[in-house]
This record gives sequence, C-alpha cells and structure tokens, in this order.
Amino acid sequence: MSGDGVELSAAMASQICDQIRSVFSSPPSPSPAGSRALPPPLDILVAEISVVAAAAGKVFVHGVGREGLMMKALCMRLYHLGLSAHVVGDVTTPPIAAGDLLLASAGPGGFSTVDAICGVAKSAGARVALLTAQPGAGSIACRSADAVAYIPAQTMADDEEELRAPRGVRLPMGSLYEGALFVLFEMVVLRLAEVLGQAPAHLRSRHTNLE
Repeated sequence: MSGDGVELSAAMASQICDQIRSVFSSPPSPSPAGSRALPPPLDILVAEISVVAAAAGKVFVHGVGREGLMMKALCMRLYHLGLSAHVVGDVTTPPIAAGDLLLASAGPGGFSTVDAICGVAKSAGARVALLTAQPGAGSIACRSADAVAYIPAQTMADDEEELRAPRGVRLPMGSLYEGALFVLFEMVVLRLAEVLGQAPAHLRSRHTNLE
C-alpha cells in the first residue's frame, strides 16, 4: 500500500471511530414514559446479564440483519464467560422460561420478527432487554421491554440527508448503530469478566477446538 493509501486509510478509520465514540458521548435519553433519563446502555446490560448469571438462568439473543450478526458475536462471548447463552432460531436453542433473559436489538425501534419474539419471551415469564436507537417508537418490543438500552446512533429509520456530515466519511444506513453495538458488547464483556471473576484463560478454555 502506498504512503497516500496508508494516510487515507488512517484518516477514514479515525473518522469512523470518532463517529462511534460520539454515540457513547451523547447525553442520556428520556425514558419512553418521559419521566426520567435512561441509564447508560453499558450499565443496563451488565446489570441484566449479571442477575441472570447469578441465578444460573439462560440468556437468549435476537436481532435481524447486521444487528443480528452483532448479537451473535455477543452470544459467543457470553458463552466464553461461562453463561448458558443461545441464539434465537438455532436448532439447539432451548425454550425460554421465567428466570431467563432475552436480549433483543431493534435499532429503528421495532421489527415484526423482533416484536413477535419479545412477545413470546414475555408470555413465557422471561425478562426482555431491548437495545434500540428509538426507545419511544411505541413498537411491541419497546412496550414489552423490562429494560431499554438506548444507543443514539443513526439507523435505517433516519433520514440520511438530514444526518449527513458536512464533509468526510459518513457511515451508510445502520452501520453506525451496528458498529456501536460491537464496541458496546466488547465493553460489556470486559465488565462482566470482572463481575464474574473470569480471567482470559477461562474464556480461552471454552473456545471451540473444531476449527
């Protein structure tokens, strides 16, 4: 790669990282009811998952598209941390029940499938934690969530022309939200490792050897 290419790559990477960092620098959002500000998403997720882990409950994750890929990445690390973690829709996924937790992502506030899965989880007595950029969307997922992790990032629901940066790199569609999910989940895993007393060697010991 030429010197110009290296500089361009570094500049683009810096601008993208700045955009993701800005997501976590935004002021907290009011709750859907408008009564109080929502806690930081890191605090919400660590608290919700820690409670389930302490009670030996199961954690289920669900999302669609690229959001779903980020949820699967989190599920993998939760398993490495020693939790009973499952991706909704896998053929080996067990039933959800009271004492379990569903982590669902709906960046624009709701998707038909996410709404349906959240409804099933609630009917089974499980807790639902929703990750979203639109906590006031009024969707079934938003209304049924016991906890909402607000991630103030652009999604497919936003008007890109209104949000376009005056110059430089601007991530398309829902890429900013999805990138923020990845970074958030890395922070969650680091915090959970401390809470659960899991050293890097413990996580590595649970990594598959069928590769």
